[in-house]
Amino acid sequence: MGHSTTRKLKLQGKPVYQGEQAPLDGTGEVWHQVDVFTPGEIRTIAHLERELPPGGIPAYLAARRTGARSFVLWADEHRGARAATVVTVSCGNGVTVYQVLGPQGELLCTIERAKAFSKGLRTRWTVSRPGEPDLVGYKGRLIWWCTWWLFSPLLPFVWVVAVFNMSDVPRSPGRIVWRTRGRALLEFKVMWNEVYLHDPELDERAGAALLALVRSFDWQNGWDGWTEKQAQRVSKMSRRKRPS
Repeated sequence: MGHSTTRKLKLQGKPVYQGEQAPLDGTGEVWHQVDVFTPGEIRTIAHLERELPPGGIPAYLAARRTGARSFVLWADEHRGARAATVVTVSCGNGVTVYQVLGPQGELLCTIERAKAFSKGLRTRWTVSRPGEPDLVGYKGRLIWWCTWWLFSPLLPFVWVVAVFNMSDVPRSPGRIVWRTRGRALLEFKVMWNEVYLHDPELDERAGAALLALVRSFDWQNGWDGWTEKQAQRVSKMSRRKRPS
């Protein structure tokens, strides 16, 4: 897909150094961020953080299992101002609806996630913007899903080998291309945690929120599924030295 106006959005985490504890929510700098790559320029569009309900992290993780998500896209790592907020509008029967709101509460877009087999064979993501046609994308291509399930009985052995060899664990098909009226305007590439905006009219904040939502459903490493024990484990396993 060669688009001269394409912007690449990448989700990545702050490096963790020996002796540090990976920050959770509400203290220290925000750990995750979304960077925008354009020709000759790299800039950070949002710093991601879970927005916890009254019950704190346990309550968030419990709601998370139902498909609910709530997080803030901060304009800076010190939480000085909101760039956008993601809230869950409804969830049930395999379908969850989210809204992406601007700093004044204005609606940037609505995102619907329909789990596989709830409204089709594949997970479907729909992005609705005020006054614009819907963008619809499906997780993975059918041919790759067929291949994945054909070889699924061998996957446990492949995972064991990958763990012992310290190599990447095989992933299920995850690429998503959002189309409207035959045009591909959005693309998610699971291997690099990236979303590509192929239309200059697409709001980068909405793109960052979409990327964060899609990545939160990664069963191997959902960025918003951290617990205290996981944070401590990351700190203990880190062997990198703090740069001088």
